[in-house]
Amino acid sequence: MQAWQVHENGEPSEVMRLAEVERPTPGDGQVLLRVRAANINFPDALLCRGQYQVRPPLPFTPGVEICGETEDGRRVIANPALPHGGFAEYALADSRALLPAPESLDDAQAAALHIGYQTGWFGLHRRARLEAGETLLVHAAAGGVGSAAVQLGKAAGATVIGVVGGPDKAAVARELGCDVVVDRRAEDVVAAVKEATGGRGVDVVYDPVGGEAYTQSAKLVAFEGRIVVVGFAGGTIPSPALNHVLVKNYSILGLHWGLYNTKNPALVQHCHEQLTALAERGAIRPLVSERVPLDGAAAAVQRVADGVTTGRVAVVLEKGAGA
Repeated sequence: MQAWQVHENGEPSEVMRLAEVERPTPGDGQVLLRVRAANINFPDALLCRGQYQVRPPLPFTPGVEICGETEDGRRVIANPALPHGGFAEYALADSRALLPAPESLDDAQAAALHIGYQTGWFGLHRRARLEAGETLLVHAAAGGVGSAAVQLGKAAGATVIGVVGGPDKAAVARELGCDVVVDRRAEDVVAAVKEATGGRGVDVVYDPVGGEAYTQSAKLVAFEGRIVVVGFAGGTIPSPALNHVLVKNYSILGLHWGLYNTKNPALVQHCHEQLTALAERGAIRPLVSERVPLDGAAAAVQRVADGVTTGRVAVVLEKGAGA
């Protein structure tokens, strides 16, 4: 079969190599899946760079989120078991963690439903307890993680403010349903959000960026507001001033979604049921901006790493590939 492999750490476009390799053999509790589509996530770039919290042995195949097919023909969503990731014709996954792919979504959309939307659901509902009528601020609102949070926020009945970088991403954020869009490259984010909220600020901040975005969040969070820290795509990990937290009466909430797979897997299943129901009634639909063939995966991962994409980029394999 064909699979992308990383033999040394570095930038995805430089270290990912497409090779002919043996199909992986499932271990105890694992299943072999034919990959139908693999969604590209920022952690794929971090894996290539050797900067992710999980460091599989070299060589490995990246790709942490797929829509695959079981031997008996079931279409499922899975997180591949590294080092046999999803940028390949076949991948391995934990048989207990397979989730049914919603019929309303195609392969690329189904592959993109899992990590970003589970993270959004846990962040907004489990951690921040977002309520209808509240105001939600989403950083990087046109990106893969942010776009999921925007849709989930709207589905929950919140007013959503999206922060983006550039006019093209602003247009995407509006199409996603943001009530207010702030272009951080052309506007003062703090001033624009304060104006939009009548000076009150926002109830919940969803921050996958860190750095300057977090600094803005602390200035914009309202009394008894909640800042959900999802990641640091901006490259800088902030150091919150806890005296400021005390003075303004707000909460800083961390979210590492992957922990729920071991700490409370039943909740992951419950979340998937909620997401499937939302997808079936059209309340959420992953924004897949690009569909690339398997041989285009390395360049696509690099584009995601460089922050120049909107929504999700999916690697789509033709049916029967590698058979």
